[in-house]
Amino acid sequence: MSEAKHGDTVRIHYTGTLDDGTVFDSTVGGDPIEFTIGDGGIIPGFEIAVTGMALGESKTVTIAPAQAYGDYNAEMTQEVPRSAIPDEIELSEGMILSAESPDGVPISFVVKAFDDQQVTIDGNHPLAGRDLTFALELVGIR
Repeated sequence: MSEAKHGDTVRIHYTGTLDDGTVFDSTVGGDPIEFTIGDGGIIPGFEIAVTGMALGESKTVTIAPAQAYGDYNAEMTQEVPRSAIPDEIELSEGMILSAESPDGVPISFVVKAFDDQQVTIDGNHPLAGRDLTFALELVGIR
């Protein structure tokens, strides 16, 4: 039976949960995710977990922040003047704002708090600093 290795394109069904059991993402009931092991298109810990799995195998793994979205960085939270946000945007806590860095790279921020004068935005990935548990099933290798 073949095992998934570097360079293989794999298809995986998964359910991702947090420590409290909250599901943050899942392919169950939909199409499996497809990626090539080693191309960097998915978090490193997910690639490591899939490598060596046999076709049809299922397992559950927990991935630490260092192999997922990194540690939470408090310096990526800042307050900006409300006037820096276009008036037509109706703010709400938890909403995601998109912008471009000075060199044209798209970036996203989560609105943490706001009032008439200030908006607190967080540039961390929403899953930064969290252990992520994935129930995996390898459904395809090519």
